[in-house]
Amino acid sequence: MANLENRRPLASRQTGWAGAITGWLARTRITPNQISIASMVFAALSGAAFWCAGSSEGAASRALFLIAAAAFCQLRLLCNLFDGMVAIEAGKSAPDGGFWNEFPDRVSDLLIFIGAGYGIGHPALGWAAAALAILTAYVRELGRSCGLPADFSGPMAKQHRMAVMTFAALASMLEPLWNGRNETLLAALWLVTLGAGVTVARRAASAVRGLRGSGRV
Repeated sequence: MANLENRRPLASRQTGWAGAITGWLARTRITPNQISIASMVFAALSGAAFWCAGSSEGAASRALFLIAAAAFCQLRLLCNLFDGMVAIEAGKSAPDGGFWNEFPDRVSDLLIFIGAGYGIGHPALGWAAAALAILTAYVRELGRSCGLPADFSGPMAKQHRMAVMTFAALASMLEPLWNGRNETLLAALWLVTLGAGVTVARRAASAVRGLRGSGRV
């Protein structure tokens, strides 16, 4: 569940389909916190699919695992969209919503990137991508704890990371055309790692500037 002061700006919230699904969810007994927890389940399935795709020998089974990995990445993002919409637009927020707004996202990043890293035989790179992804959120929350507005800037914020991994999963299905093997996912993990590092540096610099400008430093 998301609160208004720490809510990522998303154009998809204004779409008709998002409003319709939110209305349906609001009429059920499903809570925003349960939707947040479901995001971790989808992330675990995505990470497992990435892992299995990397070690799969058959082209057909590998393609199915890659499609599943991409689909579960997007389902994770949809959970991140609807937990906040059901909580705020539908008025089903809970006192512990702030915890469930943040904790599942950090677990989800770990599961997806580590699964992909082990799947392609580069576990250290998967851990690095996961660590820097978590650090982007830490810097954002550190700024908020110092009284600054939440900084959701990129170039590798959550939605960007999931877009990279989704595209890489689908593009990897074309690797048999050039006798490739996991190069696309390897490049994606490097892109996420380096991009997340730039995002951390950018958010940290922005936080320091904001604190200095406010007189807090």
